[in-house]
Amino acid sequence: MPDAHDPVVKADENWRERGWPFGAHFRAALSLRQVDEMLRARDAANLQPFQLTSSRHEALAVLYFSRDGQMSLGTLGQRLMVHPTSVTATVDTLERLGLVERVAHPSDRRQTLARITPSGREVMEQACQLIAVEQFGLGSLSASEAESLCLLLKKVRRAAGLDRQGTAGAEASKSS
Repeated sequence: MPDAHDPVVKADENWRERGWPFGAHFRAALSLRQVDEMLRARDAANLQPFQLTSSRHEALAVLYFSRDGQMSLGTLGQRLMVHPTSVTATVDTLERLGLVERVAHPSDRRQTLARITPSGREVMEQACQLIAVEQFGLGSLSASEAESLCLLLKKVRRAAGLDRQGTAGAEASKSS
């Protein structure tokens, strides 16, 4: 029996009444979007004490997991898949916070490197521990359920060609 108070069920009913496509795939997609928003909000609350946003945290993660703890702003932008202006603004803020420093490229005077500082490493470790303590917002799932969800979503990622890109930390460690 569907839960009439569940907003996903209600949205499905609304779509069905209008003759729009509805059903299990619609409910799953809407559920994913709602969970994504919930996880982002929880992460934002956990990162706020460190003056990090999700984009600052991701940039810090790329640097943290990179081979040398540094990379050019251009490469950082590629890893984050953001416009150079966004990378500059993010690095500016991380630099003001003392978490990243800009250094000259050792062999190319045209490039500037962003390097994670010891404070940046410490903040990264503390923030990630805080997020992990809450089981990444998925504590209501058993380990087996979380693994099943991961495998299901892997099918979606694979179909979209995303399973080869990896996460920010994994990608940075492979190519820096």
